[in-house]
Amino acid sequence: MSITTEGAVYACLGIGAFLGAALPRLLSRLPVSVPIVFLAAGVLLYLTPLPLPAVDPVADRVWAHHLTELCVIISLMGAGLAINRPFGWRSWAATWRLLGLAMPLTVVATASAVWALLGWPVSAALLVAAVLAPTDPVLASEVRVGEPSAEKEDEVRFALTSEAGLNDGLAFPFVLAAVALAAAGESWTGGWLTHWVWSDALVRVSVGVTVGLAIGLLLGRVLFRSRARPLRLAEQGEGFVALAATFLSYGVTEALHGYGFLAVFVTACALRRSEHSHGYHQVMHAFVEQIERLLMALLLFGVGAFVASGGLAWLTWRGAAVGVLLHLLIRPAVGWLAQLRGPGRPKERAAIAFFGIRGIGSLFYLAYAFGEGEFGPYEREMWAVVVFAVLISVVVHGAAAAPVTSYLDRRSAKSP
Repeated sequence: MSITTEGAVYACLGIGAFLGAALPRLLSRLPVSVPIVFLAAGVLLYLTPLPLPAVDPVADRVWAHHLTELCVIISLMGAGLAINRPFGWRSWAATWRLLGLAMPLTVVATASAVWALLGWPVSAALLVAAVLAPTDPVLASEVRVGEPSAEKEDEVRFALTSEAGLNDGLAFPFVLAAVALAAAGESWTGGWLTHWVWSDALVRVSVGVTVGLAIGLLLGRVLFRSRARPLRLAEQGEGFVALAATFLSYGVTEALHGYGFLAVFVTACALRRSEHSHGYHQVMHAFVEQIERLLMALLLFGVGAFVASGGLAWLTWRGAAVGVLLHLLIRPAVGWLAQLRGPGRPKERAAIAFFGIRGIGSLFYLAYAFGEGEFGPYEREMWAVVVFAVLISVVVHGAAAAPVTSYLDRRSAKSP
């Protein structure tokens, strides 16, 4: 009797769900992260003769787009709920440096590397740079702020969490610039540049922040202080309200043509500031974290399957060099430069610069861009370059996360 595809898929889902619950505790003290395990599992299972379905993000772009989108927005809600530090220009100084300096410099440097090494048009080089620029909120879970608490976050975890929460939305203008440039035939003249500056870079960011803040404040008032007791859901401990907040914020913002990623994170931060010490934030955070972990496992399993199925066949040594340069030179260098004379000790700033984790967000942006613009001749090779960069991040950052954060925690405990 042969194994059916349906049976094999459900068995893999069951094992994956079990491992998603058990692995974080089993691997907590080892230089092996949960993403590494699921990535390796995807590769190994697809090298077996099991009748598993094909994984091809080019042919199944819509599936890739929406699954990665769902995972990112849920991760952004969890990240925002975990942050305890009040919003402010000084208290968030590391965040502004990473967003205002590190990310644009990363885009310019990575696009230059792609253009010089691969000889692609500027639009294609800009697209690859844009999708690889933001720190990923999903895979950064190993080094980001944990569950909500009343204690002040350490500078490394706070900086990486707030950066990942905001730069996923702020990378969108660069992606849209690449799409517009390709549509204009690589021409920098015409009306698209003015439209991009006004609409894509200013209006849509403003809509995302405004809607996110409004929904977060409104939900905070309803959940914690509504006069109608049935609506004070904070007293009921209903964790799935976090999912409602995520979808509401994202959906309303996208309907108004704003940046939904930005809105979800702002909503979560505003919601956290409503009765910020209330235990209900832990309930909501735990709920979205479990969903995030399952989606992350599924997507990384899919990435491993894509690799095992020959997805990197289009990768050249020049494309691989882009991923190596990004992680070992570009991000560490610009991350360090952006933090000169910034908050934190030198070793903390070095850790922040190093952990520019790339992951699910990059896959989302690439799938999204291919649905909006025409990059046909380069699609397969772009997927190979971006997936290879994600693989480097999963392995290098995943192996380094536990020892580096443990070392920094020990130094922090010894400091007066």
